[in-house]
Amino acid sequence: MVQWLRGPAADPGRIYEEGLTARVAVENARESVAAFLGCRSSREVVFTSGATESIATAVSGAAERGPHQVVTAVEHSAVRLSAAAAGDVTVVGVDGVGRVDVNEVLAAMRDDTACVHVQWANHEVGTTQPVRDIVAACRGRDVLVHVDAAQAAGHLPIDFTALDADLVSVSAHKLGGPPGVGALLVRRGLRLRPLLLGGDQERARRAGVENVPAIVAFGVACAVIDVDAEARVQRELTDRVLGASFSGVVTYGDPVDRVPHLVCLGITGIEPQAVLLGLDRAGIAAHSGSACSSEALEPSPVLEAMGVDAHRSLRISVGWSTTNDDIDALLEALPRVIADLRSLSG
Repeated sequence: MVQWLRGPAADPGRIYEEGLTARVAVENARESVAAFLGCRSSREVVFTSGATESIATAVSGAAERGPHQVVTAVEHSAVRLSAAAAGDVTVVGVDGVGRVDVNEVLAAMRDDTACVHVQWANHEVGTTQPVRDIVAACRGRDVLVHVDAAQAAGHLPIDFTALDADLVSVSAHKLGGPPGVGALLVRRGLRLRPLLLGGDQERARRAGVENVPAIVAFGVACAVIDVDAEARVQRELTDRVLGASFSGVVTYGDPVDRVPHLVCLGITGIEPQAVLLGLDRAGIAAHSGSACSSEALEPSPVLEAMGVDAHRSLRISVGWSTTNDDIDALLEALPRVIADLRSLSG
C-alpha cells in the first residue's frame, strides 16, 4: 500500500503504461479477494469504499425489483436505515441471544418482496445467523438474498459459491486491510443498478476512479490471512473472558455459536461510559453498544430486540495482534474498575 501511495496516482482506466500497471494491480487484488471469499470468478467482486456502500448498493439495486424488503431486527444500522429509506420494510424479531428464526423470515416475505437481508454475524454480540438455511429457503422464490458478512469475513470461512446468496458485503478493515475499501459480491448473472453513477469503472457497476493503494492492500490482506489459525487463537482468548467470573456481569449473545473474536457483556447498575473510561486509563480499548458512547441518541437496537438491558453493554473484541497478556490485563482491570465505580455509586 505504501508503495502505491508513494508512486504516481495512475488511473487504471487509462492505456498508458502507468495506467495499465495500476490495472494489473487492481485485478490481481480482485483475484485475491475472490479466491479468499470463494467466488466463482473475480468478476463477482465489485470494489467499494466499504461495507456501508456495499450495503447501500445492494438495497438500492434490490429496490428496483420491488417495493418490499425484509430485514432482521439486529441488522447493522447501514442495512436497517438503507432499507427503510428505499421503501416498505418488514422487521423480523430475534430470540434472547439475537438469532432469527428461518420460518419467521419466510413468513415475513410477500409477493412484492424484492430482497431479504441477513447478517452473517452480529456486530455487537457476535451471534451467528443461520444464513445458509435462509438462503436455501429463499432459493425457491424470486427474491434476492443479501448477506452482510462484514463482521464474519476474516473470522469465519466464507464460500460465496457454496452459500449461493445473491449479494454479500464485506469491509477490508475488519480483516486486517485498510479502512476505506470493501467489496460487494454480486452473483454471476445478476444485474444490479449501480449506486454511484458517472463512469464505467468496475464493469459499469460502481463509478469513480479505483482506490488503487487501498484495493492492493485489501488483496494482500486476503492473501496472507489464515482464517482457521486466527479463529482458533481468537476463540481461546475470548473464551477466557467468557470463563471469568465478574460480580454483576452477564453475557449477551450466544456463547458458542458466535464469531470467535467478539463477546458482549452486560454490567448491571453502572453506566457504560464510566467503565470504558476506566478501562481506557488502564490501556484497554473497548466499546459499548449504548447511546452514551456512540454518535446515536438511542439505546442499542440490537440489545433491545433481544430483550436485554440496551443501556449497559461492554463489547470486547480481539484481533490478529491480541495476546494472552492483553487478556490478562483486561481480566485484572475490569473487576477493579467495576468495584471502584460501584463503591462510588454506593
